[in-house]
Amino acid sequence: MARTAVVTGASSGIGEATARRLAAEGYDVVAAARRRDRLDRLAAEVPSIRPATLDVTSAESVDALAASLDRCDVLINNAGGAVGLEPVSAGRVEDWQSMYEVNVLGSLRMTRALLPKLIESGDGVLLMLTSVAGLVSYEGGGGYCAAKHAQTSMTETLRLELCGEPVRIIEIAPGMVRTEEFSLTRFRGDGSAAAKVYEGVPDPLTADDVADVIAFAVTRPAHVNIDRLVIRPRAQAAQHKVHRV
Repeated sequence: MARTAVVTGASSGIGEATARRLAAEGYDVVAAARRRDRLDRLAAEVPSIRPATLDVTSAESVDALAASLDRCDVLINNAGGAVGLEPVSAGRVEDWQSMYEVNVLGSLRMTRALLPKLIESGDGVLLMLTSVAGLVSYEGGGGYCAAKHAQTSMTETLRLELCGEPVRIIEIAPGMVRTEEFSLTRFRGDGSAAAKVYEGVPDPLTADDVADVIAFAVTRPAHVNIDRLVIRPRAQAAQHKVHRV
């Protein structure tokens, strides 16, 4: 029987690329997100992908997804994102709440709901898609960095708590990735501001680059755990050190 992988935030960007890549690796993939129309198009292209409407900020939605699954061997907690780039002194509470709800509490809801199935599989994989923002803070990133630091901490705690259980706990922390929506969402739809983030940067990472690394980590032998893997474009040495031409 094929192993089942659940990917949250699978309607675009890294989530969609990961769903496609895991399907190519032979998994039955449950592509979960709010935008069902996009998921349906994805499933029509890739027969081994099953669309599932999911809102990770809703306990009822998460529980309904979990109840619909006969098994879960891999959980990719990918749903997340950033809103705003204001300093902490001008931070909008509603933006911080939104980022925490999706990145942190969304991952918590999914983990709680599917962890029993991951353990039951005998070789489960729980992968958190975090960010270098969860390792190093930067100006304007207060809310996002706080959320991603929390998600990183949750991952480290899970690894300790589940020691001895048949589940691998993996963290993938990307740096600069150019996707269709991340910066656009952060700048509240301002396409010009979003484009400037990548201006002059030769070859920022793509969603496929990150999906490639996720697939590598997930498909290691059962005794091999990739605790944390940081991936950046060659042009980015650190948050504040980016080569531009």
